This record gives sequence, structure tokens and C-alpha cells, in this order.
Amino acid sequence: MAKQDSKKIFFENLSGAGKAIAVLTSGGDAQGMNAAVRAVVRMGLYVGAKVYFIHEGYQGMVDGGDNIQEATWESVSSMLQVGGTVIGSARCKDFRTHEGRLKAAHNLVQRGITNLCVIGGDGSLTGANLFREEWSGLLTELVEQGLIEADAVQRYSALHIVGMVGSIDNDFCGTDMTIGTDSALHRIIEVVDAIMTTAQSHQRTFVLEVMGRHCGYLALVSALACGADWVLIPEMPPEDGWEEKMCQKLSATRSRGTRLNIIIVAEGAIDRHGKPISSSLVKDLVVKNLGFDTRVTILGHVQRGGTPSAFDRILASRMGVEAILALLETTANTPACVVSLCGNQSVRVPLMECVQTVKVQKAMDQKRFEDAVKLRGRPMCCCLYFLPQSNFNVAVLNVGAPAAGMNAAVRSAVRVGISEGHKMFAVSDGFEGFYKGQIKEIKWSDVGGWTGQGGSLLGTKRTLPAKHVDKIAEQMRKYNINALLVIGGFEAFLSLLELSAARGKFDEFCVPMVMVPATVSNNVPGSDLSIGADTALNAITATCDRIKQSASGTKRRVFIIETMGGYCGYLATVGGLAAGADAAYIYEEQFDIRDLQANVEHLTEKMKTSIQRGLVLRNENSNENYTTDFIYQLYSEEGRGVFDCRKNVLGHMQQGGAPSPFDRNFGTKISAKAMQWLSQKLVESYRRGRVFANSEDSCCLLGMRARALVFQPVVQLKEETDFVHRIPKEQWWLKLRPLMKILAKYKTSYDVSDSGQVEHVIHSRPKESDASVAM
Repeated sequence: MAKQDSKKIFFENLSGAGKAIAVLTSGGDAQGMNAAVRAVVRMGLYVGAKVYFIHEGYQGMVDGGDNIQEATWESVSSMLQVGGTVIGSARCKDFRTHEGRLKAAHNLVQRGITNLCVIGGDGSLTGANLFREEWSGLLTELVEQGLIEADAVQRYSALHIVGMVGSIDNDFCGTDMTIGTDSALHRIIEVVDAIMTTAQSHQRTFVLEVMGRHCGYLALVSALACGADWVLIPEMPPEDGWEEKMCQKLSATRSRGTRLNIIIVAEGAIDRHGKPISSSLVKDLVVKNLGFDTRVTILGHVQRGGTPSAFDRILASRMGVEAILALLETTANTPACVVSLCGNQSVRVPLMECVQTVKVQKAMDQKRFEDAVKLRGRPMCCCLYFLPQSNFNVAVLNVGAPAAGMNAAVRSAVRVGISEGHKMFAVSDGFEGFYKGQIKEIKWSDVGGWTGQGGSLLGTKRTLPAKHVDKIAEQMRKYNINALLVIGGFEAFLSLLELSAARGKFDEFCVPMVMVPATVSNNVPGSDLSIGADTALNAITATCDRIKQSASGTKRRVFIIETMGGYCGYLATVGGLAAGADAAYIYEEQFDIRDLQANVEHLTEKMKTSIQRGLVLRNENSNENYTTDFIYQLYSEEGRGVFDCRKNVLGHMQQGGAPSPFDRNFGTKISAKAMQWLSQKLVESYRRGRVFANSEDSCCLLGMRARALVFQPVVQLKEETDFVHRIPKEQWWLKLRPLMKILAKYKTSYDVSDSGQVEHVIHSRPKESDASVAM
């Protein structure tokens, strides 16, 4: 039993013995549903509950029989990387009737099931809540019909329901992100990136129609992620005369030398009078008014298919665990809740407060479109902002190692800065380029097409400014730089500390400065997330999927994978959770030969049953003696006769490639917020014809902290930093390590002290937070 203190509660104390839990997926399918099912089954079994699959959603619950089957640990193996839902989903007319719900209640009571995990959209969750409200009356009817014993009413008196939202549309109020949305964005962006090459070759305009009959989230965010010229969504119909404005915008883009145009249309897009705007209508407008060679691509169900992204696997796993925890804590008076994501934190919100689709549709029907956007919640609102005007010189540069999403952040900063009236300057090759004078003004058109580019188009170096502060100050004076935006990793953090310290000697550094974290290692203090980490996680996850698949049909095999990260074990841990690893070795959680031996023995026992493949991740600097080669040799020797081993060092492939949709949008939004902050600070610090800012709060890092994006003075973050190992002293993701171990069938302590009570939707969202999603 784990040691306890007043601040911690451990999962072992919340026993599920005697409980029967059923999990079903209902409505449309969404990538990541299988990860949620896997987490529910394994956490349910871990706490001693019986867990059942309900196949084919509510239809299976009504039909009963073999549709309701007891789940085992092995029955959810090898499903983490599978799209859709392996237990099936179906629309069910029968469940909408009283007779259908009566049959469903009978089938559940026969198996003693009084706890339901429902993974679906608002219709599925609303139906579950109605079922819960009718439960006692349904049991009474079953007794009257002689189908169950009278004492069953008392024994199974309450039905407990916890929901998880599986929907690619991200149309559920009360959560920042629904399971499947990120994967759908991956499919859209893959298509857009592929189309751009042929569009440039032939100077074409492409009109892409994406899903979203009633919600424009996919269209809006994919437009941000690919730098589209125009986007049409149902919640924000364009003003009358939009046809002419759109054509003027496309023509202006072409006149600047761009060889292609991208227009994103949600399938439910309408104008101000409620008339549908179809992709074919948009094509005809462009051809008629401009004569551009124009093509239409309708993505359709491609958006629902394919392997779930790393984000969706992690989100679904976290939600599945939280759902089990909620069921263990529920009482007869606890309202049905939905496990949701707020920023980077799991929360529970009352189910019926979340069902806002009817209100959104009503607002749209009444042409209250601004209200419709607000009802969609923070994820959509944060993509739309209005900017004040000012006029200063702002420099932007990248510092540290390249990270996918840096270019999206630079593009956002440049265009938001220009929109606010600033003159934007780009610095090549970080502070090395700064002191050498590699500075030039950067225009709106200069960053066209940057969003989907990997690496750093500005160039980036690890050079710190301390040795060259005099030359950098000279360049600041030469170009009259009034503010700095630094996008980078740990070196960027150190750089701002050095510039802040140099203010006493050089007035040129007494200007507002802000840093946006961008590094695959995710090791910057003051932020739960960094630009580039999600792309690296997807690279790790995709590689692990392929590696495991390579062993399909062979004898039992264990793969040892080395990840990047310096001394930070984020990639190894969270990548291990997304890929279904059996172990992940990191610097932050010290291990010795006894731990390695125990892991080998545990894996050997699993291999003797039905598990055919094992996966072990190791952070590159986890231990100077227990190297990847050492661990490979140890596993090979100790597993002899049971399994063989292979090893793989992923290396710099984790830094390369096109940025993921998450990194494109996170970079776009966090950089825009940083520019807005700089504009505000510039106005506040402008006195007597010059900018002068030397207070601590004028040199900040903008980071994700739990639920919100927060500006934090860099000097105040020094106490939170381990400068020797270049990591924060406390890291939120370490709480995910027990989760990874439990899902790999280890017995361990899981701290649930962060799990909150049910929160009301209207009070659960920080007003100033622009971060719609986080890991």
C-alpha cells in the first residue's frame, strides 16, 4: 500500500470490487475511441471491477445477448493504434422508445451492470441521461412484468453514467477538445499539404469542403493551420457582398506572386439569409469572376478514418481513467457528468449543462451569429480576435534547436504585428545573426506558406547573447527595435535572463520582451507545453506503430526505442503512453538494475500469455551507465527463450517533418497572444518619445499553465529551474507515468489529488485563456 499524506489520495483506496461497469461507443465513430475503451477496461479491471463491452452502441444494449460481453485485459491489446471503434457503433431508433429502454435495462440488470461509460456525441449522452432518470421506473416495470426479482430494485437502485465526447466536429460545449478532432485535423492537413504542390504547379485555386454540418471548428482551425485565403463556416456567415470581397482577396494574393489559393468550406456553411454556400457555388464564383483554374475536393469520410494521432490517444487515455475515477466516487445523488478537457487539465462537468447544440442552432436560426460563436465556447472564440492599432518596431527571432511549428509562430507574429500597425523585423540565425546584423524588415507576403513548413525558415542557433550584448545593443539602436519576440527552447529562456540582466548597462534592452516556448524536448520552465513537442510525439508514435507492426506474425519480440529530450523524459513518457509502451526509462525517475530486472520479468510473464510484442522507451540521457545498448543486451539475455529484442534510435527524425495541426495552431495562437501583449506593453511604456520598460513584468515567458496561457516574468522562473539538467524542477507530466504503468499491467500508486469535483460550465473556463487544447 502506498504511503499517504494529507495532500494525496491514491487510486488503490477507491476500490471497484463488486462493481460492474459497461463501456459503449455510440453515434458516429471517431479516431481515439479505442484508446478510451482500452483505458476504461484496464483501469476498471485494475480497481477490481467487472468490465463489459456493449457492442454496436445502444442497439447492442437493447438487443442484449452476445452484444454484451465481459472484457479481459488481453481483449483490448493492440487496439490503441486502430481508428474507428472496434466494439462497433450504430444509430438506434429502438433506444429512443420507452420499450427499447426497458429492454436495455433488463439486459443490464441481468448482468448486474449499474455503471455506464458512454463515448459519443451529445445525442448519445442525452439519451444516456434520460435512461438514468427513468431507471428506477424501468426496474419497477420489470418487476411488475415478472422479468426480475423484487429485491433487484433495491440492489440496482441507481444507474451511474459518465460520458466522454467522441466527435470529430468538436461541437460539444464544456470541453476544449473532443476525442477524434485532432486526428480529423491531421487528415485534412495531410490532404491540403498534398494539394498545395499540384496547385502551385498549375497556378490553381482549390476549394476544400470539410465536415461540419452545424459546427465550423474543423474548417476554421484547418484554415489557420494551412494559411488558407478564405474560410466559410455556419456560425459566422459572411456579410452581404462577400462574393466580391473574396474574389478581390484572391486576386490580390495572386498579384503578389502567389501561385495558388486555398478556400476552406464547412459542409454546413450558409450566408446571412440562411442560404447554403456549397463548395461548387464557391468554385463557380471564382471561375466566373476571376477565370482562375479551380478545382473542388470534398474530403468526406476520409476525415473520420486512419490512425488516431498521439494527442487523441493521450486525451482518450486520460479521459478513460478519469471516467473510472468518477464512477468510483459517484453516489445516488451525483448528476451524470462528462469528462472534459480544460486547457491541460481533466475536469468533470454536468452532462445536461453541456448539451448546448440546440441553443447554438436556435441562435443561428435567429441570426444571432455572435451568440452562436460564444455558445461554441473557448476553442472557437480564441481563433477570432480584434486588434488595437499602434506603431513600433518589433523584432522576431528563433533561438535554440529547430522545432516544427516555429514557422507558424513567426508567420502569426508578423501578420498580427503588421495588422496592429507595427513594422516587423526578422532576425536570421538567432542571437548570432542579431549581433552580426542579419536583420531585415519582413512583410506580410514574405511569410506566405510558412505555416506548414518544418524546421526554422529564419534560421536558429544555440548562441546566447551574453558575450555579444554590446553588439546586440548596437543593432537594437541601429534599427530602433522597440520590442523583442523570441521563439525557442531552453536557450531562449536563458537568453531573456541574460538580456534582462543587461538592462542595467544597456538601455537598449529596456524594452518589452517575451518568449514563446518552442522545443521538441518540452523542457522550458513555466509552460506545460512547447511548440514542436506534439509533432515529435506523432513521429515517435507513428514509428512505434510501424515497428510493432513489423513484428506481426513473427515470434515474440521486444523493441527498445531511444527518444530525444536531453534530460527531460517528456517524449519517452508521453510517447510511451500514446504507443502503449511497457516501460519508459527517464532521468527524472531514477532506476537501477533491480528495476530493469523486474521489468524484464514482468514482460516475460506477459509474453507467456497472449502478448506477442513489447515496447520499451528510453530517454537519451536517462542514465549514463544504463545505456540503450546495455538495456538491449540485458533484455536480450534475460528474455532468451521467451522473446528476442530489437533496438532503434529515433534521432533527429523527431525534430523534422511538417508540423502537426496542433503545433501549427498552438504556434499561431500563442504567438498572436504574445504580440498582443507586446502591443499593450509598448503603449504602457511609451513616455516622452521613447519606449522604456525595465520592470520584471516587462520581460516574460508566455506558457500554458494547467488551464490558461499565462505571462510570467523570466526572473521569477529561476527558482523553478534546474539549470544543470535544463529542466523545470516540477513537471506536470510525471503524473502520467503511473497511468502508463497501470495500462501496462503494473501495480502502482496513482495520485488522484488533482481530480476535482463536478464543475459548472459557466464557471469552469478562465476568461483570459486563449489555449483551446493542450497535452
